[in-house]
Amino acid sequence: MRAVSNPPNPWLSAEVEYLEGEPPGARLEVYEDHTREILSSNDSPDVGFTWSVNPYRGCFHGCAYCYARPSHEYLGLGAGTDFDRKITVKPDAARLLREAFERRSWKGELIVFSGVTDCYQPLEASYRLTRGCLEVCAEYRNPVGIITKAPLIERDIELLVELQARARVSVSVSIPLWDRDHAHALEPYVATPQRRMKTIERLAQAGLDVGVNISPMIPGLGDSAIPAILEAAAQAGARRAGFVFLRLPGSVAKVFEERLRETLPLGADRIMNRIRDARGGKLYDARFGLRGQGQGNYAEAARALFDATARRLGLDRQCIGSDERDTFTRPGRGCQLPLL
Repeated sequence: MRAVSNPPNPWLSAEVEYLEGEPPGARLEVYEDHTREILSSNDSPDVGFTWSVNPYRGCFHGCAYCYARPSHEYLGLGAGTDFDRKITVKPDAARLLREAFERRSWKGELIVFSGVTDCYQPLEASYRLTRGCLEVCAEYRNPVGIITKAPLIERDIELLVELQARARVSVSVSIPLWDRDHAHALEPYVATPQRRMKTIERLAQAGLDVGVNISPMIPGLGDSAIPAILEAAAQAGARRAGFVFLRLPGSVAKVFEERLRETLPLGADRIMNRIRDARGGKLYDARFGLRGQGQGNYAEAARALFDATARRLGLDRQCIGSDERDTFTRPGRGCQLPLL
Protein backbone atom coordinates (compact mmCIF):
# COMPACT_ATOMS: atom_id res chain seq x y z
CA MET A 1 0.00 0.00 0.00
CA ARG A 2 1.41 3.37 -0.92
CA ALA A 3 1.59 6.18 1.61
CA VAL A 4 -1.36 8.54 1.77
CA SER A 5 -0.49 12.02 0.56
CA ASN A 6 -0.66 15.06 2.80
CA PRO A 7 -3.64 17.41 2.43
CA PRO A 8 -2.61 21.10 2.33
CA ASN A 9 -1.64 22.40 5.75
CA PRO A 10 -3.90 25.39 6.50
CA TRP A 11 -1.21 26.89 8.75
CA LEU A 12 1.41 27.14 6.02
CA SER A 13 1.52 29.60 3.16
CA ALA A 14 3.16 27.17 0.72
CA GLU A 15 2.83 23.50 -0.11
CA VAL A 16 4.74 21.00 -2.23
CA GLU A 17 3.20 19.36 -5.29
CA TYR A 18 4.81 16.31 -6.88
CA LEU A 19 5.14 16.67 -10.66
CA GLU A 20 4.24 13.05 -11.33
CA GLY A 21 1.18 13.28 -9.14
CA GLU A 22 2.39 10.49 -6.87
CA PRO A 23 4.03 11.11 -3.48
CA PRO A 24 7.25 9.19 -2.88
CA GLY A 25 7.40 6.33 -0.40
CA ALA A 26 7.82 7.78 3.08
CA ARG A 27 10.55 6.64 5.43
CA LEU A 28 10.25 6.84 9.18
CA GLU A 29 11.69 10.00 10.73
CA VAL A 30 11.91 10.36 14.50
CA TYR A 31 12.28 13.73 16.23
CA GLU A 32 12.87 14.50 19.89
CA ASP A 33 10.63 16.90 21.77
CA HIS A 34 12.25 18.23 24.94
CA THR A 35 9.08 19.86 26.16
CA ARG A 36 8.88 21.12 29.74
CA GLU A 37 5.42 19.67 30.43
CA ILE A 38 4.01 16.17 29.92
CA LEU A 39 0.46 16.46 31.27
CA SER A 40 -2.24 17.68 28.88
CA SER A 41 -5.59 18.90 30.17
CA ASN A 42 -8.93 18.52 28.44
CA ASP A 43 -12.22 20.28 29.13
CA SER A 44 -14.39 18.72 26.42
CA PRO A 45 -17.71 17.38 27.74
CA ASP A 46 -17.47 14.55 25.19
CA VAL A 47 -14.33 13.09 26.79
CA GLY A 48 -14.52 11.21 30.06
CA PHE A 49 -11.20 12.34 31.50
CA THR A 50 -9.33 15.56 32.21
CA TRP A 51 -5.64 14.63 32.17
CA SER A 52 -3.65 12.70 29.58
CA VAL A 53 -0.04 11.86 28.75
CA ASN A 54 1.15 11.60 25.15
CA PRO A 55 4.72 10.26 24.99
CA TYR A 56 4.50 10.36 21.18
CA ARG A 57 3.08 12.70 18.53
CA GLY A 58 2.16 11.10 15.24
CA CYS A 59 1.52 7.36 14.94
CA PHE A 60 3.07 4.59 12.85
CA HIS A 61 -0.22 2.67 12.83
CA GLY A 62 -1.40 4.88 9.96
CA CYS A 63 -5.14 4.63 10.69
CA ALA A 64 -6.88 6.65 7.98
CA TYR A 65 -9.66 7.81 10.30
CA CYS A 66 -7.51 9.10 13.19
CA TYR A 67 -9.08 12.31 14.52
CA ALA A 68 -5.69 13.45 15.87
CA ARG A 69 -4.12 13.92 12.44
CA PRO A 70 -4.66 17.72 12.33
CA SER A 71 -2.51 18.08 15.46
CA HIS A 72 0.53 17.54 13.24
CA GLU A 73 -0.34 20.68 11.30
CA TYR A 74 0.51 22.76 14.36
CA LEU A 75 4.05 21.39 14.03
CA GLY A 76 4.30 22.65 10.46
CA LEU A 77 3.75 19.11 9.13
CA GLY A 78 0.99 17.37 7.19
CA ALA A 79 -1.97 15.39 8.49
CA GLY A 80 -1.39 12.53 6.05
CA THR A 81 1.89 10.78 5.45
CA ASP A 82 3.73 13.12 7.83
CA PHE A 83 1.50 12.05 10.70
CA ASP A 84 2.26 8.39 9.98
CA ARG A 85 6.01 8.65 9.44
CA LYS A 86 7.34 11.87 11.05
CA ILE A 87 6.91 10.95 14.68
CA THR A 88 7.97 12.96 17.71
CA VAL A 89 9.10 11.27 20.91
CA LYS A 90 9.38 12.83 24.35
CA PRO A 91 12.47 11.21 25.91
CA ASP A 92 12.01 13.06 29.21
CA ALA A 93 8.41 11.91 29.68
CA ALA A 94 8.95 9.88 32.88
CA ARG A 95 11.05 12.60 34.53
CA LEU A 96 8.50 15.27 33.65
CA LEU A 97 5.66 13.15 35.03
CA ARG A 98 7.51 12.65 38.30
CA GLU A 99 8.05 16.41 38.54
CA ALA A 100 4.33 17.00 37.92
CA PHE A 101 3.44 14.56 40.70
CA GLU A 102 5.73 16.40 43.11
CA ARG A 103 3.88 19.70 42.67
CA ARG A 104 1.56 20.65 45.48
CA SER A 105 -1.21 21.32 43.00
CA TRP A 106 -1.37 17.70 41.84
CA LYS A 107 -4.15 15.78 43.64
CA GLY A 108 -3.78 12.31 42.11
CA GLU A 109 -6.39 12.56 39.38
CA LEU A 110 -6.81 9.90 36.71
CA ILE A 111 -4.28 10.06 33.85
CA VAL A 112 -5.11 8.52 30.48
CA PHE A 113 -2.51 7.21 28.02
CA SER A 114 -3.03 8.67 25.43
CA GLY A 115 -5.44 11.33 24.28
CA VAL A 116 -3.82 11.86 20.87
CA THR A 117 -1.81 8.89 19.56
CA ASP A 118 -1.31 5.26 20.57
CA CYS A 119 1.02 5.02 23.54
CA TYR A 120 1.97 1.47 22.50
CA GLN A 121 2.74 2.16 18.84
CA PRO A 122 5.84 0.32 17.49
CA LEU A 123 8.39 2.91 18.68
CA GLU A 124 7.44 2.08 22.27
CA ALA A 125 9.17 -1.30 21.89
CA SER A 126 12.54 0.44 21.89
CA TYR A 127 11.90 3.84 23.51
CA ARG A 128 9.87 2.45 26.46
CA LEU A 129 8.48 5.90 27.26
CA THR A 130 5.02 4.65 28.17
CA ARG A 131 6.50 1.99 30.42
CA GLY A 132 8.66 4.58 32.16
CA CYS A 133 5.62 6.75 32.85
CA LEU A 134 3.64 3.76 34.16
CA GLU A 135 6.49 2.95 36.53
CA VAL A 136 6.20 6.50 37.89
CA CYS A 137 2.43 6.06 38.28
CA ALA A 138 3.01 2.86 40.23
CA GLU A 139 5.54 4.61 42.46
CA TYR A 140 3.06 7.39 43.26
CA ARG A 141 -0.07 5.18 43.25
CA ASN A 142 -1.70 7.39 40.64
CA PRO A 143 -4.74 5.96 38.80
CA VAL A 144 -4.31 5.20 35.10
CA GLY A 145 -6.42 4.53 32.04
CA ILE A 146 -4.93 3.19 28.81
CA ILE A 147 -6.37 3.24 25.30
CA THR A 148 -4.52 1.23 22.66
CA LYS A 149 -4.73 -1.03 19.62
CA ALA A 150 -1.34 -2.63 20.15
CA PRO A 151 -0.54 -6.11 21.51
CA LEU A 152 2.73 -4.57 22.73
CA ILE A 153 0.86 -3.72 25.93
CA GLU A 154 1.20 -7.41 26.84
CA ARG A 155 4.88 -6.71 27.56
CA ASP A 156 3.82 -4.63 30.56
CA ILE A 157 1.20 -6.95 32.07
CA GLU A 158 3.25 -7.57 35.22
CA LEU A 159 3.74 -3.83 35.71
CA LEU A 160 0.03 -3.17 35.19
CA VAL A 161 -0.88 -5.85 37.72
CA GLU A 162 1.52 -4.24 40.20
CA LEU A 163 -0.02 -0.83 39.53
CA GLN A 164 -3.54 -2.22 39.90
CA ALA A 165 -2.65 -3.45 43.38
CA ARG A 166 -1.86 0.15 44.31
CA ALA A 167 -4.31 2.26 42.29
CA ARG A 168 -7.10 2.11 39.75
CA VAL A 169 -6.06 0.76 36.31
CA SER A 170 -8.26 0.23 33.29
CA VAL A 171 -7.40 -0.68 29.70
CA SER A 172 -9.52 -0.21 26.59
CA VAL A 173 -8.53 -2.01 23.39
CA SER A 174 -9.89 -0.38 20.22
CA ILE A 175 -11.40 -2.75 17.64
CA PRO A 176 -13.65 -0.79 15.26
CA LEU A 177 -13.66 -3.41 12.48
CA TRP A 178 -13.86 -7.21 12.53
CA ASP A 179 -13.24 -8.07 8.89
CA ARG A 180 -9.48 -8.51 8.42
CA ASP A 181 -9.44 -7.02 4.92
CA HIS A 182 -11.42 -3.95 5.95
CA ALA A 183 -9.17 -3.45 8.95
CA HIS A 184 -6.00 -3.76 6.85
CA ALA A 185 -7.39 -1.23 4.36
CA LEU A 186 -7.96 1.49 6.97
CA GLU A 187 -5.57 0.44 9.77
CA PRO A 188 -2.67 -0.85 7.66
CA TYR A 189 0.01 -1.17 10.33
CA VAL A 190 -2.07 -2.41 13.25
CA ALA A 191 -2.39 -6.02 14.41
CA THR A 192 -5.46 -7.81 13.08
CA PRO A 193 -8.73 -7.43 15.00
CA GLN A 194 -8.49 -11.07 16.03
CA ARG A 195 -4.97 -10.55 17.44
CA ARG A 196 -6.19 -7.54 19.39
CA MET A 197 -8.96 -9.68 20.82
CA LYS A 198 -6.27 -12.07 22.05
CA THR A 199 -4.74 -9.10 23.87
CA ILE A 200 -8.05 -8.51 25.65
CA GLU A 201 -8.05 -12.15 26.67
CA ARG A 202 -4.52 -12.03 28.05
CA LEU A 203 -5.14 -8.83 30.00
CA ALA A 204 -8.35 -10.29 31.43
CA GLN A 205 -6.60 -13.52 32.41
CA ALA A 206 -4.12 -11.41 34.37
CA GLY A 207 -7.01 -9.96 36.35
CA LEU A 208 -6.89 -6.52 34.77
CA ASP A 209 -9.95 -4.37 34.12
CA VAL A 210 -10.13 -4.45 30.33
CA GLY A 211 -12.77 -3.35 27.86
CA VAL A 212 -13.29 -3.10 24.12
CA ASN A 213 -13.79 0.13 22.17
CA ILE A 214 -15.75 0.16 18.94
CA SER A 215 -14.04 3.39 18.12
CA PRO A 216 -14.59 4.74 15.64
CA MET A 217 -17.77 3.11 14.38
CA ILE A 218 -17.47 3.60 10.62
CA PRO A 219 -20.90 3.93 8.95
CA GLY A 220 -21.56 1.35 6.28
CA LEU A 221 -18.54 -0.69 7.34
CA GLY A 222 -18.38 -1.19 11.09
CA ASP A 223 -22.05 -1.24 12.06
CA SER A 224 -22.73 -4.79 10.91
CA ALA A 225 -19.74 -6.01 12.94
CA ILE A 226 -20.94 -4.58 16.27
CA PRO A 227 -22.52 -7.83 17.59
CA ALA A 228 -19.55 -9.97 16.50
CA ILE A 229 -16.99 -7.70 18.15
CA LEU A 230 -18.92 -7.44 21.41
CA GLU A 231 -19.62 -11.17 21.57
CA ALA A 232 -15.94 -12.00 20.98
CA ALA A 233 -14.90 -9.42 23.59
CA ALA A 234 -17.27 -10.80 26.21
CA GLN A 235 -15.96 -14.30 25.57
CA ALA A 236 -12.38 -13.00 25.88
CA GLY A 237 -13.11 -11.53 29.31
CA ALA A 238 -13.84 -7.87 28.61
CA ARG A 239 -15.82 -6.16 31.35
CA ARG A 240 -17.19 -3.19 29.40
CA ALA A 241 -17.53 -1.70 25.95
CA GLY A 242 -17.32 1.78 24.45
CA PHE A 243 -18.72 3.31 21.28
CA VAL A 244 -17.60 6.44 19.42
CA PHE A 245 -19.00 7.48 16.05
CA LEU A 246 -16.53 8.26 13.25
CA ARG A 247 -15.11 11.79 13.44
CA LEU A 248 -13.52 13.43 10.39
CA PRO A 249 -12.38 16.90 11.50
CA GLY A 250 -10.40 19.13 9.16
CA SER A 251 -7.87 17.31 6.99
CA VAL A 252 -8.90 13.89 8.31
CA ALA A 253 -11.83 13.82 5.88
CA LYS A 254 -9.51 14.02 2.88
CA VAL A 255 -7.08 11.43 4.23
CA PHE A 256 -9.92 9.04 5.04
CA GLU A 257 -11.68 9.38 1.70
CA GLU A 258 -8.44 9.04 -0.26
CA ARG A 259 -7.53 5.82 1.55
CA LEU A 260 -11.09 4.51 1.31
CA ARG A 261 -11.30 5.02 -2.45
CA GLU A 262 -7.88 3.48 -2.94
CA THR A 263 -8.38 0.35 -0.85
CA LEU A 264 -12.16 -0.23 -0.83
CA PRO A 265 -13.32 1.42 -4.07
CA LEU A 266 -16.50 -0.60 -4.54
CA GLY A 267 -17.97 0.49 -1.22
CA ALA A 268 -16.53 4.00 -1.04
CA ASP A 269 -19.58 5.92 -2.31
CA ARG A 270 -21.94 4.00 -0.04
CA ILE A 271 -19.77 4.59 3.02
CA MET A 272 -19.31 8.30 2.32
CA ASN A 273 -23.07 8.70 1.82
CA ARG A 274 -23.75 6.92 5.12
CA ILE A 275 -21.38 9.30 6.89
CA ARG A 276 -23.23 12.28 5.45
CA ASP A 277 -26.58 10.75 6.42
CA ALA A 278 -25.39 10.66 10.03
CA ARG A 279 -23.92 14.18 9.93
CA GLY A 280 -26.79 16.23 8.55
CA GLY A 281 -25.43 16.08 5.00
CA LYS A 282 -21.86 16.96 6.01
CA LEU A 283 -18.80 14.86 6.74
CA TYR A 284 -18.38 16.24 10.26
CA ASP A 285 -20.29 18.08 12.93
CA ALA A 286 -18.03 19.53 15.63
CA ARG A 287 -20.78 20.32 18.14
CA PHE A 288 -20.34 18.84 21.60
CA GLY A 289 -22.65 15.92 22.21
CA LEU A 290 -22.95 15.14 18.49
CA ARG A 291 -19.39 14.79 17.23
CA GLY A 292 -18.93 11.40 18.87
CA GLN A 293 -22.50 10.18 18.39
CA GLY A 294 -23.86 11.26 15.03
CA GLN A 295 -27.53 12.06 14.46
CA GLY A 296 -30.51 10.87 12.47
CA ASN A 297 -32.09 7.45 12.00
CA TYR A 298 -28.96 5.66 10.87
CA ALA A 299 -26.79 6.87 13.76
CA GLU A 300 -29.54 6.14 16.26
CA ALA A 301 -29.98 2.61 14.89
CA ALA A 302 -26.25 1.88 15.14
CA ARG A 303 -26.14 3.14 18.71
CA ALA A 304 -29.25 1.16 19.63
CA LEU A 305 -27.66 -2.01 18.25
CA PHE A 306 -24.54 -1.37 20.33
CA ASP A 307 -26.50 -0.61 23.51
CA ALA A 308 -28.76 -3.65 23.21
CA THR A 309 -25.89 -6.01 22.52
CA ALA A 310 -23.72 -4.57 25.31
CA ARG A 311 -26.59 -4.98 27.80
CA ARG A 312 -27.23 -8.56 26.70
CA LEU A 313 -23.58 -9.44 27.20
CA GLY A 314 -23.10 -7.53 30.45
CA LEU A 315 -20.69 -5.04 28.89
CA ASP A 316 -22.72 -1.94 29.76
CA ARG A 317 -20.63 -1.10 32.81
CA GLN A 318 -19.09 2.20 33.76
CA CYS A 319 -16.36 3.41 31.46
CA ILE A 320 -12.78 4.50 31.98
CA GLY A 321 -12.28 6.93 34.84
CA SER A 322 -15.38 6.02 36.81
CA ASP A 323 -13.57 4.97 40.01
CA GLU A 324 -12.82 7.93 42.28
CA ARG A 325 -10.65 6.16 44.88
CA ASP A 326 -8.00 8.42 46.39
CA THR A 327 -4.80 6.36 46.30
CA PHE A 328 -2.18 8.95 45.39
CA THR A 329 0.84 9.22 47.70
CA ARG A 330 4.27 10.75 47.35
CA PRO A 331 6.96 8.14 48.09
CA GLY A 332 8.48 8.38 51.55
CA ARG A 333 5.84 10.75 52.86
CA GLY A 334 2.87 8.45 53.48
CA CYS A 335 -0.65 9.74 53.05
CA GLN A 336 -0.92 13.27 51.77
CA LEU A 337 -2.63 15.82 53.99
CA PRO A 338 -4.46 18.80 52.49
CA LEU A 339 -2.49 22.02 52.65
CA LEU A 340 -3.71 24.56 55.17
